[in-house]
Amino acid sequence: MRAKDTKVEQGSDNVYRDLGYPDADVHLLKSELVARVDKIIRERSLTQVEAARLLGLSQSDISRLLRGNFREYSMERLLRLLMMLGRDVEIVIRPHQSHQGGRMRVGT
Repeated sequence: MRAKDTKVEQGSDNVYRDLGYPDADVHLLKSELVARVDKIIRERSLTQVEAARLLGLSQSDISRLLRGNFREYSMERLLRLLMMLGRDVEIVIRPHQSHQGGRMRVGT
């Protein structure tokens, strides 16, 4: 395939929506929470075994989670993992600027 034969499409801000996943916003939010868990584990230089012990999971659970296999994790459980890693979790609900519906996101 040559470069001029390649079709490029502009995606949205949610790859899960682009791929047609149901509950795309939830998948995106969960992936952002997992990314935070991964970042904290890396910042603290924890091995998967150490992280698993700290979070009450198995090393294989940590491995699957950090490789993006988080479907079986609820948002509540992911938030609890972040709290176990020493993070405060704050949920803020406010009016959205448009009248077409709100959005979910992870902030700093």
